[in-house]
Amino acid sequence: MDTIYITGHRNPDTDSIVAAMAYAALRNALGDREYEAACLGHVSDETQIVLDRFGFRAPQRITSMHTQVKDLDFDKPTVFSTAVTMGRAWEELSCHNGIHAIPIANDDGTLYGMLSRTDVADYNMNLVSGGRLSAVPLFNVLSVLEGKVINDAGEQIDEITGNVTIALPQGRENLLFHDPETVVVCGDQPDMIRRALEMNVNCLVLCQAELPEELRKMPTKTCIISTPYDAFRAVHLIFQSTPIGRICNDQTLVCFHLEDRVDDVRETMLKHRYSNYPVLDENEKVVGVLSRYHLLRPRRKRVVLVDHNEAAQSVPGLEEAEILEIIDHHRLADIQTTNPIYVRNEPVGSTNTIIASMFQDRGLMPSANMAGMMAAAILSDTVMFKSPTCTEKDRRTAERMARIANISLDELGREIFSASLDSKTVQDLLMSDYKEFHIAGHDLAVSQITCVDSPKMLERKEEFLKEMRLLAERKGFSMIILMLTDVLLEGTQIIYLGDDEIIQQAFNLTPKDNTLFLPHVMSRKKQVIPMLSALWG
Repeated sequence: MDTIYITGHRNPDTDSIVAAMAYAALRNALGDREYEAACLGHVSDETQIVLDRFGFRAPQRITSMHTQVKDLDFDKPTVFSTAVTMGRAWEELSCHNGIHAIPIANDDGTLYGMLSRTDVADYNMNLVSGGRLSAVPLFNVLSVLEGKVINDAGEQIDEITGNVTIALPQGRENLLFHDPETVVVCGDQPDMIRRALEMNVNCLVLCQAELPEELRKMPTKTCIISTPYDAFRAVHLIFQSTPIGRICNDQTLVCFHLEDRVDDVRETMLKHRYSNYPVLDENEKVVGVLSRYHLLRPRRKRVVLVDHNEAAQSVPGLEEAEILEIIDHHRLADIQTTNPIYVRNEPVGSTNTIIASMFQDRGLMPSANMAGMMAAAILSDTVMFKSPTCTEKDRRTAERMARIANISLDELGREIFSASLDSKTVQDLLMSDYKEFHIAGHDLAVSQITCVDSPKMLERKEEFLKEMRLLAERKGFSMIILMLTDVLLEGTQIIYLGDDEIIQQAFNLTPKDNTLFLPHVMSRKKQVIPMLSALWG
């Protein structure tokens, strides 16, 4: 069951993170267990206070919705070690007609090489002119022959080496074996057995025959193996005892990782002509094999967007994902989908107000801790009900959630906005609630810091402007605005970088030294962006 990620916007605020968690809790409670909350950025101090207050952990952080190797239905054949017999590996290849190569791993599971059907064919063809075993482990030979050692000398041997030959009648001397470094395969042939034991050949494979008592007692260094197969079959099988680590390709390997993007994989495959590529996890361990046909119909990640519906504010790679739902309270923006989806957009001050209604629609009450966290998110996004985006529905919903959680909204609000900002760097402050916009050909960013002492924050104006200049140069923005929204003053002190005349025309006030106080302005969405949009048409 593939995960459906519920995510808010980049640089998430409390409403964004809690909305994702609350909606995941709602769907999970209704039996849809694949829904999982996620966040796209650092959790702010304010949000962490809320999470700690009600006993929740922050959602997992994701950085991309690009289709990756882990989203593909790649093959997962058995991954053998280098010591496994070629016969066993061939059985695995034969079971998967669409797989032309299987990965071979070291003892720790990391990649050693790839064994292809071509490797097996080359090895078998080389036997036509060779026909020799070289230090093959005895256990491998016993495995493929289903044999057993039947003499004491054999118990002292761990590896088998020698030219493999079938014993022929000794009427033709030139056809007899003469080299002790030989693996002799014979049946019920006492004379051939005696000759092999007298010569102390490395190994004698006795096929479908018993060893006479007198020969069993002969002094010899030969390892004698008994097998139920006939000589013809035994000769073929014995060569399949070779460890696959000796014949697989362990050079010029091209592999992919689970986190690799499919676009990058496709480009790499165009440069090579391998039939299969090993897939590795984050620990470099082999988890499967990938081929070109796996790229034809990749599974796209699935996502639900909360508290935003603008591509620039969403997760990178969103265009490759399948958007299932959007739950938001902002203006409709530029996100497009290939199929009709469920969209719930209401003109309220907090996304959690909408999600609380969805709990009600489905006849489900959130838990006390979840309700408390949702109340905190509503307080945060409506700036304790002082934001012009706040509606009566936000207030009633927050009060209901507070009753369920048995908490005081006033005390909770003071706790939320008491987060210390003094110890944070200007970069952290600037990016804590930061959004980018594209309005009528203008690229800009608006960041907002909600506080209870804006004059003290204003003392760091030059630090903020320095960081804003670096950001503008890096991003190519024509304007950057920092809103210092003061809950106690019920207004916003802005620090801006850009054209003074634009600021004056947008807000009908005269700025001074890159600053301007906007009384009763508490909302970026409803009181700042609309002014600029109206100015630029």
